[in-house]
Amino acid sequence: MPRARHTVRDLLRRQGVPTGDPVVHGLLLIVSELVTNAVRHAAPLSPELSVELAVRAGRIRVSVEDDHPCRPRALESDCRRTGGRGLMLVREITREAGGRHHVERTARGGKVVWAELPLTPVPLTPVPPPGAGPAAAPTAFTSRRPGPSAP
Repeated sequence: MPRARHTVRDLLRRQGVPTGDPVVHGLLLIVSELVTNAVRHAAPLSPELSVELAVRAGRIRVSVEDDHPCRPRALESDCRRTGGRGLMLVREITREAGGRHHVERTARGGKVVWAELPLTPVPLTPVPPPGAGPAAAPTAFTSRRPGPSAP
């Protein structure tokens, strides 16, 4: 999974996207989780998977496609389990960034899982002017939406 994460990071860099941005860090974690899920759960019926990255209209979208027919589902947190939180992480990272995610069927009967995040985050909490005292770091982001974007 590190290979997919590094490849996406390098592609973003070549597109001029600042890879130190918190939204990009979230996207890279999403890449790791989606590819890990596809490798662990879809490999017996789908030995190949594809990862697609799109940067357009102030948004970054990553899609992971495989030919396994079962749709993934997010499991709720359970302190006794050591895994199974990948889709929950994807859901929360996407929500906090003001993005969206979905699972869709493919024409071949498989699925594509995608997440789309805004490139221009806006802190939900106001940042006080310099010298106004200690500021808490924003814990969530939303996006400036110039208009609807195509999925």
